[in-house]
Amino acid sequence: MGLLFLLFLLGFATTLRAQSFQSPAPFAVLLDSETGAVLYEKSADDPMVPASMAKLATVLVAFQDINAGRLSLDSEIGISENAWRKGGAPSGGSAMFAVVNSRIKLSDILQGIIVQSGNDAAIALAEAIAGDEATFGRIMTERVRALGLTKSVFRNATGMADPQQRVTARELALLADHIIKTYPELYKIFGQREFTWNKIRQQNRNPLLTMDIGADGLKTGNIDESGFGLVGSAVQNGQRLVVVVNGLKTARDRASEARKLLEWGFRAFERRQLFADGETVGEASVYGGEKGRVALRSKGAVSLLMPRGSTERLAARIVYRGPLAVPVQEGAEVARLVVTRGDIKTLDVPLYAAETVQAGPLHSRALDALFEVATGWVRKALSRS
Repeated sequence: MGLLFLLFLLGFATTLRAQSFQSPAPFAVLLDSETGAVLYEKSADDPMVPASMAKLATVLVAFQDINAGRLSLDSEIGISENAWRKGGAPSGGSAMFAVVNSRIKLSDILQGIIVQSGNDAAIALAEAIAGDEATFGRIMTERVRALGLTKSVFRNATGMADPQQRVTARELALLADHIIKTYPELYKIFGQREFTWNKIRQQNRNPLLTMDIGADGLKTGNIDESGFGLVGSAVQNGQRLVVVVNGLKTARDRASEARKLLEWGFRAFERRQLFADGETVGEASVYGGEKGRVALRSKGAVSLLMPRGSTERLAARIVYRGPLAVPVQEGAEVARLVVTRGDIKTLDVPLYAAETVQAGPLHSRALDALFEVATGWVRKALSRS
């Protein structure tokens, strides 16, 4: 068996990237959440310093542990002298202003990290989960690697300067999108406008939340080594975009460039449906089955975000390792729909068997075996040519 392709042209014309927009941000990404399409990128895969945007990975670990039952929102987190001195009031940096040796519910710690960007809260959480910040940094790295984010390396929970701590704009956008989709209830904390702790009220540091653009998260960052950065997300007319900018000179530039990218993305692109929910996308061949082919469907409608008024044609492939071996179970993921523009992949979604295909009679399987031997020999010969 080998990797099989079914190639066809889509019945409309487009090019995914109409990158007429130019941002002065040294690093930038604009991502469409539903399709995963990157609408704009600049140095998206180059390493950069995350500053406090690293706290997205910090809260990811907490969210995962809550889901797994290792923590609850009522779990109490102790504030060590190290967390207080290094990240609290004595540090002069962003802080929740937690009192040393106090114990604080995780629900409040998360608000301290997300809304107030509290370094004391982040260090305390790291110590509660891993014992120390260095070990927690390794856990952060392992958790994002498990999501396929292989270029990001974390060394601490706060985003404070460390020569080995690096991320990419693309991976920050993907991490933000994962948090939004996987933890919708916990994600609501990112949209909270303010939080008061120890009688000190602090506004959310995300400037997008005060703009009329549908923003509901995520996180800013700034240290000398990084410049000003922001991971943000906004929803308009049911469409969610995720934006990352970093390396800008001022907080005003950061807010302005993130807003411009989001507004351009909402304005310059339109969504078109490729396949309706339940519509057959194509077929895959089956080896030794009562049927020689099985219909393929997606889960839900398949849509693509396209620049308005574009003219370039897209190609689509159904990709699977086959012929599929029986039994093929209805609902099993057996293939992928890959849409490309030239060499650029614009969409990649799983496809599922629309019905169950059981093993066929013996003579049918024998014929399939002979056919597979013949076609396998041809594929092998072609691969050597």
